[in-house]
Amino acid sequence: MLIELAIGDAYGAGFEYADDMSVYNDLSRYVTNTRHRLIAGKYTDDTQMSIAILVPRHFVNAEVIISAAPWTPQVLAESFVTCFKRDRRKGYASRFYDFLESIPDGSEFLARIHADSDKSGAAMRAGPIGVFATPEKVIEAATIQAALTHNTPDGINAAVAAALMTHYFIYQLGTKRKLGQFLEGYVSGEWSKAWEGKVKSKGWMSVRAAITAVMRNDSMSELLKDCIAFTGDVDTVATIALAAGSCSQEVTQDIPNHLLMGLENGTYGRDYLIELDKQLMSLVRR
Repeated sequence: MLIELAIGDAYGAGFEYADDMSVYNDLSRYVTNTRHRLIAGKYTDDTQMSIAILVPRHFVNAEVIISAAPWTPQVLAESFVTCFKRDRRKGYASRFYDFLESIPDGSEFLARIHADSDKSGAAMRAGPIGVFATPEKVIEAATIQAALTHNTPDGINAAVAAALMTHYFIYQLGTKRKLGQFLEGYVSGEWSKAWEGKVKSKGWMSVRAAITAVMRNDSMSELLKDCIAFTGDVDTVATIALAAGSCSQEVTQDIPNHLLMGLENGTYGRDYLIELDKQLMSLVRR
């Protein structure tokens, strides 16, 4: 899941809000965005915060979920700060980047954060939460992490829906075409309604677009291209959709090898994500 969402994030970053780049959406390579000049093949905050959901400071080589660390705002906030400071990278909203730069730890994060956003930050990092054993546990965990930064009805609902997407496929709860109906049984929103057009910054928009793309594509390569074709906040759409698609038995796992090998591979790059993925998926309760 983590390696796929990172590829979606890094590939999508080349196209985020850069509509003039659509001609290059053929999966042949990572591209450099004409708007913000991120290095091609590097993932952004979407992936880093997904990692932060898993790796708190006091469990450097073990995930929160694996180690049974308490799923509390303090533990999660500490992890958000630690993962950022050990590996500062572009892609964060400028004000949130400056906020993370200015604080020393999770306690300061909780004391100073304005958690009133309804954008996509809580949803983009929610995919790994789907490994929890029941929808109720997923909803509880996704709500707690979302409330740290996106304590609004739309912000929380988007995060819960994104987490339930991976849960649905991990635990084989139904067919791909019924994904939207499943989500509507647990969280408020028109998740069955197909998304059309550009994806703007609201969290529910990215999730709706991701659901639409997952439901109508049967391979990871076509899924990734479809996410980018929406235009707008497409790295977030691709992050959410590829996390879910990677867990579906109905989706052919055919991401081009050159995108896998072209993904950054520094300290927290490709090999790190592959190993973390193994630990995460070992928790699945069949």
